[in-house]
Amino acid sequence: MSDDTTFLDALTRRGVLLSVSVRYWRARKKLNPEDLGLARDRVDERLFALGHKRLVPKERLQSLKLLESRAHALVEESTFPFLGGVARYLPDTKLEEVNVRLDTLKQEFDSETERFVSTYASLRESALAEWRQAAGELDGDPVRLLAAVRDAFPGPVDLARRFGFDIRLFQIAVPELPTTQLVALGDQLELVRVRRQAALQARQQIESSCSEFVADCVGELRQQTAQLCTEMLETVNSTGSVHQKTLNRLLRFIERFGDLNFADDREMAAELERTRAELLSRSAGEYRDSDMARNGLVQGLSRLRQRARDLATEDVSGLVESFGRMGQRRFALAG
Repeated sequence: MSDDTTFLDALTRRGVLLSVSVRYWRARKKLNPEDLGLARDRVDERLFALGHKRLVPKERLQSLKLLESRAHALVEESTFPFLGGVARYLPDTKLEEVNVRLDTLKQEFDSETERFVSTYASLRESALAEWRQAAGELDGDPVRLLAAVRDAFPGPVDLARRFGFDIRLFQIAVPELPTTQLVALGDQLELVRVRRQAALQARQQIESSCSEFVADCVGELRQQTAQLCTEMLETVNSTGSVHQKTLNRLLRFIERFGDLNFADDREMAAELERTRAELLSRSAGEYRDSDMARNGLVQGLSRLRQRARDLATEDVSGLVESFGRMGQRRFALAG
């Protein structure tokens, strides 16, 4: 059993892969010169551009766009890109929270979709009426333009297929290697050989990236710590004051770090807990009322930022190896 396989097993014990796909009809049509009854070779593209145009007012799809953005933001803040972003790794500590929030967003999305689909016929007629008026004010052939726009509206059945909010969870695993048992014919043996080679290549690709992935996740959280400190310092220095929402932002980050710290980065966790004890024991009002306290906050954030930057550049091979031993312990117990 390779070391990388034990890394994979450790990752499997600490989290899952998450895939979220949100789609809806964008209500846009790419207009060409021909749609206006104009010859393409007679149009100066430096001066004349059609491009994608909205078929319906953007506010009619704004709620769906917002829900899509909220879903993507939730996934990005709660996961790490795995295998170059092909999937997202969701630590078990965030699994329940993310599932509940995604389910809520999906319910809102489904309700908005049902509302949009139920009013689609009247919306289409209203939009066509607006396009009919606009077409008459443009150069070219208004009849041809209106026909192109009308054809861009999907039918009811096709429209329903363009909406979806899909949430999928996967367990990380490497492909099983096929065997030659009960295989007699030469072509079947060749098929097993080809499949075995493909499976081996897939295993090597996944396994070789596991330790690198853990190191990247540790570095990313450390860099995020430094970035947060920079932004908080900019806020305090620019306003000359301290607001409670600024302190709450640090508190939320420390809690989020704890949930995302699947690799057990004890050094960064200890720094954050020390910061919580030293800087978050005072309220924003106390910081505003005392120059000494406010200077202490600035110094504390500066120290944390520098420490996070230093840790982000350190060799984390020891931490990564410690994480990989979780998988080794499992195999030892299984034996």
